[in-house]
Amino acid sequence: MIQRVMPSLNALPYGGAYAITDPEVTRDIYHAIKECADEDILNNKSIAEDFLHQYKSWIVDSKLNNLNGLEKFNVLAYSNGTTDGFDHFMLENHSRRFRCFKGEYMYHLASWRNNFPDWRNIEDEPLAKGDAVIISMPFSDTGNIHPLTLEVLSKCDALHIPVLIDSAYYGVSGNLDFDYDRECITDVTFSLSKTFSVANLRIGMRLRKIDNDDGLLVNMKNNYTNRLGAGIASKLLSKYNADYNYSTYRKKQLDFCDILKVQPSENTVIFGLSKDGYKEYNRGGSSNRICFSRYLNTGILPE
Repeated sequence: MIQRVMPSLNALPYGGAYAITDPEVTRDIYHAIKECADEDILNNKSIAEDFLHQYKSWIVDSKLNNLNGLEKFNVLAYSNGTTDGFDHFMLENHSRRFRCFKGEYMYHLASWRNNFPDWRNIEDEPLAKGDAVIISMPFSDTGNIHPLTLEVLSKCDALHIPVLIDSAYYGVSGNLDFDYDRECITDVTFSLSKTFSVANLRIGMRLRKIDNDDGLLVNMKNNYTNRLGAGIASKLLSKYNADYNYSTYRKKQLDFCDILKVQPSENTVIFGLSKDGYKEYNRGGSSNRICFSRYLNTGILPE
């Protein structure tokens, strides 16, 4: 029997991590689907590339976040969420030992358990030449920047360890200050799955400094991409800026955290954090993360 990497928390009232069910955004998603059909978006050969440049500009135009260094990452590829980017990073670095922080996104743990069983948490052993690192920023387990991120990146620079930075929570974030311009960072991924309720449309982007002509880039060069996802995303990005969710729902997040006596995630508006309470939500890290996505729109917590 396969040992699960961790129990599924999605069935718990505050489990998982989802996009906020904003009713206006939801209406616009369905309007965008209809408009894309009317515009015959599937025959628009430039839509994916146009979307990627729009998405990158949308990211850096935030007034609440200060992200630097993305101008160095000019090789863009459409990705099915962030997942395609993870898979291709693992393929490229298949001979290395993979590393991540405790509490990281469980997709990596499942992939490594099945295919790279010598992987280790960063906290358990010193980094070494021949490692490859994945770090979520904001960090998956807290929605904040992991406190050891800069220290680890400096070590990776010194040891020439490739790093993928996963910014899947960008779009529900604020008060971020981060510089991607590090020698060790080879790949950066973004996704709209937490920004809007479009997870099943698989909309994401992978950024690199170098064109290594891998599978994602071959797909781009041959126009083999999700044109519907790109078309819908383009319409949403045109209406909602990167600060929309954080600006709209930050006060309600703080109210929920006050009611439940947990600490708000400073950088990601959908989470509350506890050291001692809500232990059933622990994901392997030092905090117990609860998610408010399903309740922020109504303002009503479950009983």
